[in-house]
Amino acid sequence: MKQQRFAVIVLFALIIASSLTSIGSYSSTCRLVNEDMDRALALALQEQQSDVISQDTIRTFNNHLQITELRGKATLAVDTCGQKFKAYAHCSEATIFSLSDQRPATILWALTGFWAMLICYRHRQSLVGEPLSVSNTNRNVFGGLTYLEDDGCFYAADGRQVQLTPMQHQLMEMFFLSPSHSLTKTEICNALWPKKPDASETLYTLIRRLKPVVEHHSDLKIESDRSKAYRLEIR
Repeated sequence: MKQQRFAVIVLFALIIASSLTSIGSYSSTCRLVNEDMDRALALALQEQQSDVISQDTIRTFNNHLQITELRGKATLAVDTCGQKFKAYAHCSEATIFSLSDQRPATILWALTGFWAMLICYRHRQSLVGEPLSVSNTNRNVFGGLTYLEDDGCFYAADGRQVQLTPMQHQLMEMFFLSPSHSLTKTEICNALWPKKPDASETLYTLIRRLKPVVEHHSDLKIESDRSKAYRLEIR
């Protein structure tokens, strides 16, 4: 649990670091672009000695841009809201982003994605269960399925824990603890639903859902004797 919590904390730290690195690079580039455009516009207006924005102004403006990638992408505009003439230059956020150095952020995002996939893989492994310890001798094996009395868990042949619902687990435990691996309908109903007058339908549903789980993880199958008794058999 502590390892999972630590892994999630690291994941969030990587996400924050990646985001801050990307935003920092964008902000730095945005500042440089604005400074370059403002300087180029001031030089262009100074050279033409006129407040009129013309094709020559745009050509001169582009020639004074030190960031060559901005040429042809920056836009000149005139602020008509104020009483005084004011020209300014701007470009799109996409242009600024393309000019920013996103390589460090890309590396961090790649590490973030790798770490996220590793967490998902570990999480799926934990759902399947840990490998069965071979040193544990207090176990009951039947049809490729192992029941460890020490931890009360069932394990498949590959050593992975079989995930069962509480009712499925209780019924399988009864099957394994029975010398003949068989149980009558009355025994099951009295053990699982002692206060229910008629648990026939509930038992039928439980058996129906348990069968594919048992067959998937072992060489066993659940057979019915006219719905009066059930037994585990090797296929």
